[in-house]
Amino acid sequence: MSTATAPGFRKQAPSDFLKQIMGKPVSVKLNSGVDYRGVLACLDGYMNIALEQTEEYVNGQLKNKYGDAFIRGNNVLYICVTRRLH
Repeated sequence: MSTATAPGFRKQAPSDFLKQIMGKPVSVKLNSGVDYRGVLACLDGYMNIALEQTEEYVNGQLKNKYGDAFIRGNNVLYICVTRRLH
């Protein structure tokens, strides 16, 4: 089994990735399929997430806009960096 990384990517610990994306636009996908997009304000060891300028998307459609939002970590499927807020 190879441990090579894809071209252009370097290995890093998840905690390093999370430190790098603090204050950046992210998309947080929940187990329910709902997607929240906003600026990552805070994150803890349980993956509890605080977002600013939050938008809620259901099936790709914008449903609500919130100022600040708190997402419990046990609901998070994944988090990824987005280029910009929509």
